[in-house]
Amino acid sequence: MPAEPNIFPFIPETITVHLGPPDSLARNVTVPFTDYVKNVASSEIYPTWLESALRANILAIISFALNRVYTEYYRSRGYDFDITNSTAIDQAFVEGRSYFENISQLVDELFSSYLRRPGFVEPLAAKFCNGTTVTCEGLSQWGSEELARQGYDSVDILRYYYGDDVEIVTDAPIRGITESYPGTPLRVGSTGPYVTIIQSALNRIGQNYPAIPKIDPVDGIFGPQTEAAVRTFQQIFSLTPDGIAGRATWYQIIRIYVGILRLAELQSQGQQQFFIGPYPQGLSEGSTGETVRRLQYMLSVLSEFYAGIPRVSETGTYDEATKNAVRALQQQFGLPVTGVVDPQTWDAIYEQFSGIENTVFDREVLFPEAQPGETATQFQQYPGQPLQPGSTDGGAAS
Repeated sequence: MPAEPNIFPFIPETITVHLGPPDSLARNVTVPFTDYVKNVASSEIYPTWLESALRANILAIISFALNRVYTEYYRSRGYDFDITNSTAIDQAFVEGRSYFENISQLVDELFSSYLRRPGFVEPLAAKFCNGTTVTCEGLSQWGSEELARQGYDSVDILRYYYGDDVEIVTDAPIRGITESYPGTPLRVGSTGPYVTIIQSALNRIGQNYPAIPKIDPVDGIFGPQTEAAVRTFQQIFSLTPDGIAGRATWYQIIRIYVGILRLAELQSQGQQQFFIGPYPQGLSEGSTGETVRRLQYMLSVLSEFYAGIPRVSETGTYDEATKNAVRALQQQFGLPVTGVVDPQTWDAIYEQFSGIENTVFDREVLFPEAQPGETATQFQQYPGQPLQPGSTDGGAAS
């Protein structure tokens, strides 16, 4: 049976780092993956910390980087690198720096391990921050050291921040593949593991898009069934419906496949926060509550389907990253690019989100049951005043 080089995660021999934000003119450097992890760990954490804290942080660093590689987060968007060194969106990497000896030894032990959720293939995009000047929904670096001093081991620390269901995968295979596209279009008559990838991914996507015909068996042979499935996929996602899996179709299939998995993971990470309490009105700077979190969640979902919209964290604070995502969405849908969520922008966001919700997941799967007195219209309603940088999520704290 042919191998599946992109369906299951692997440890890359090398990783290419862009030395700046994605659209900057900075250089790319390609380094061994273990050297990358040693560099980031030596830049992000302190060698004097207890070993359990160091292990937890290193596993988070590895998992985040592998998520970027596995999902081809940047390459599927046309970039020629795997990750950036911008700490606003990725991890700290300092070209040419030395490594701390104890950190280097731990990385040599742990580099083929990563985190994931039960039932998910992709490595967990394990967010982390220092926990002092910056906080996030993920591991607190200084907090992990405090937990270590309280006697927590590395698994306890990871489960404290990422949930009791987080798994640690060990001994992942190592490969030299950095880009999944096979180099030439796949068409009727093509055979091999890349065809298997397309067939497997389309069958998974077809669970949420029933119009895509099922390919049976998944045999690595590009025949009429596979051609029909590719053509239907292309029609759904506004690609040239020629039944040929060229670069654009290949990456759109992979992006949607991974996006569906990530949407399911978003479900497992806290969608119960939606529909909590009455919908807040009259948001203004200094307000607190859940509405900005709802906005950020919808933007995160849309970013999985529109490459131009950057992902945002669900912090509940309308920050610079949220403004940039809103601006990108406004540009995507022909709205005035202000970075402010006015009624027109809110309606556009909800309309796009609702369309994805209704086609990708059944409501009862995507959302928990509403509590008495809560309705879906609470999620759709415009908050009353524009949301802009400096605003925080409206509503009374509970």
